[in-house]
Amino acid sequence: MSSQTDRDEQSGVATVRKEKLQAPKMYKVLMHNDDYTTMEFVILVLKKFFSKTEPEAHAIMLEVHTRGFGVCGIYTFEIAESKVAKVIKYARDNGHPLKCSTDVVE
Repeated sequence: MSSQTDRDEQSGVATVRKEKLQAPKMYKVLMHNDDYTTMEFVILVLKKFFSKTEPEAHAIMLEVHTRGFGVCGIYTFEIAESKVAKVIKYARDNGHPLKCSTDVVE
């Protein structure tokens, strides 16, 4: 035996809620200049971790050298953080103080 409330719920009008999906925030991975990491190592890192071509890596390396930082790529938070951690570990393992960070894309 079912109550009136149960019958109302079963025979009610179905509604579909449409929620607007927002794209995730994107984050820039930044590489910072220092006085010890070689330009060749920076180019290697850009090719290895950011899949940059030789000309792209060279251009970013020059930006890092002249401006003090350069954008390596733009990713979701998790990917950006993972790339930063991998680059820093690789740099330390190879004796370089290379610094990478993330910054939200405005």
